[in-house]
Amino acid sequence: MKKIILGVVFAVVSVFASQAQEISFEKEIHDFGTFEQHGDGNYEFKFTNTGDAPLIISNAKGSCGCTVPVWPKEPIAPGASNVIKVKYDTKRIGAFNKSVTISSNAVTNPTQVIRIKGKTLAVDGTSTTPVKKATGNSPIAKPNK
Repeated sequence: MKKIILGVVFAVVSVFASQAQEISFEKEIHDFGTFEQHGDGNYEFKFTNTGDAPLIISNAKGSCGCTVPVWPKEPIAPGASNVIKVKYDTKRIGAFNKSVTISSNAVTNPTQVIRIKGKTLAVDGTSTTPVKKATGNSPIAKPNK
């Protein structure tokens, strides 16, 4: 009886081991280039399940709160494609280089990183945040003598 149970367990494990999920992105880095503050900070990373079993993305996490990913929650069939949408908060001024870490059941690479980069200019065309002048009420202002 033990041999039969072991044989069944081995057969089931072999079936699951022979099926592999793989995720393949068309591109892993998107360069927005230079754009104005409050511009379009959205990009869709297209990927395909190049394996022979359903691909499940369990999580996608941006490197900071300014980078928000949205990913498909349903399994991706073998050979099927889908997208991970990434939104960058373009109210921030200056150069940026952000990442999104993708966790999936892919056999070869269960954790992958995709990136967005670019430079946001203020509406007046500058690339720095305006500096406020210190006032008499400011703790960093020098007292008047």
